[in-house]
Amino acid sequence: MTEICAMQATDLAVAVKRGEISPVEVVDAVSERMDAVEPVLHAFCTPTLDIARQQAQDLAQRIAAGEDVGPLAGVPVGIKDLVATKGIRTVMGSKAYEDFVPDEDDIVVERLKEAGALIIGKTNVPEFGYSGVGHNPVFETTRNPWNPALTPGGSSAGSGAAVASGMGPIAVGSDGGGSVRIPSAHCGLFGMKASMGRVPLYPGCRDERYPGVSSWESLEHIGPMSRTVADGALMLSVMAGPDPRDRHTIPTSDVDWTGCLGQGVEGLRVAFSPNLGYAAVDPAVRDIVQNAVSVFEKALGCVVEQADPGFEDPYNAFWGLVALDTDLRGLRRLAQEFDVSPHLAEFLARPWAAEELTDAVMARKALNNKMWRFMENYDLLLTPTLTVPPFPVHMQGPEKVDDRMVPAFQWLSFTLPINMTGQPAATVPAGWTEDGLPVGLQIVGRHLSDETVLRAAAAFEEASPWRDRWPHLVNG
Repeated sequence: MTEICAMQATDLAVAVKRGEISPVEVVDAVSERMDAVEPVLHAFCTPTLDIARQQAQDLAQRIAAGEDVGPLAGVPVGIKDLVATKGIRTVMGSKAYEDFVPDEDDIVVERLKEAGALIIGKTNVPEFGYSGVGHNPVFETTRNPWNPALTPGGSSAGSGAAVASGMGPIAVGSDGGGSVRIPSAHCGLFGMKASMGRVPLYPGCRDERYPGVSSWESLEHIGPMSRTVADGALMLSVMAGPDPRDRHTIPTSDVDWTGCLGQGVEGLRVAFSPNLGYAAVDPAVRDIVQNAVSVFEKALGCVVEQADPGFEDPYNAFWGLVALDTDLRGLRRLAQEFDVSPHLAEFLARPWAAEELTDAVMARKALNNKMWRFMENYDLLLTPTLTVPPFPVHMQGPEKVDDRMVPAFQWLSFTLPINMTGQPAATVPAGWTEDGLPVGLQIVGRHLSDETVLRAAAAFEEASPWRDRWPHLVNG
């Protein structure tokens, strides 16, 4: 792979601003990398290299004129296809939207452009994001760079595959039940959902024709996916901050996204829960994560205790909240007009009772009360990110984990609760299986303790680096 495609976003932006690398050279390098791996991975459902090249030419002129071009100058970025892009097709994995072109950018896209990033394309998703994998009725299935027979995870599937294979150092993901952390874990990346409201979400995936595809308002986060913690922190420094178009956004003046890196975590009290008290976990995942947790104690100076927060499995309550945030009437009408994914059709066909939805709200309140009380005693909670390593494409999840029969989405047991609480959470590569598949470690912070999560992720990266480990597909 080219030297440019192996560079961190932080280094690339500096080189571009200094004139050491032309923004057009960056786009040419990404184009070459896409030609090599996209026929296998299908990370991008709508590549936009022509747009990126025009942005690069404009940026080069601004640099030559001595203008301030922003902290992401010349850095290529993929945008998840649930995130609106003005003038660029946004399909959301649905036949109903094959030709839909938004007339406005999402807030984070506005901010990335202003920071000098180059939009290289829309990355593939399952239909409307109602899944943790990467296939839909419209486009080719996205594959995992570490083994193309396996899923990269989702719903930010294409973003994970793109970054892991060197088609840009960063990408935008969204996370309603783990969808930044899931593909980051399955692809060997850093991914983070900051505290609920840190990064604004507007307009989300919606359109006047079918208002039912609006985002999961009480669960959704937008976050960075990157090869390094520093790159993810740089993205957050650009994307975070209040905006009146999102009523949930909160001030971020108390977070120094990049300045907190390198401060270490010595002396922090850390809880480690290998299964949250109820999840079935693959033995390989369990062993790899246990070894990663030992780094916090032996190398980073944390005080680590094994402990569970004590809440019951919120699996059913989570889906009740999804139903509550969904325009069921709108999506059901859409499903009558177009063929939708079977798991989505099943979700919409369920006759959700009002009591189920209010039960879900009450369960979220109970979970939050358990969690804040638990976190009073700890600065961080560590868990596996997912219960299993990557599995074959064209399935929603394993039916059996550690000799237990489980529901199809049970492999998301560690990510779903943290969307219900809104706490900051990141995933980092904990290690690799004997088959060379990445496994993630989830780092959860207290309410609004985003800096602590970033500090912990950066400290772990320094002690157990992964940056130079690439899939054979890239190096072959």
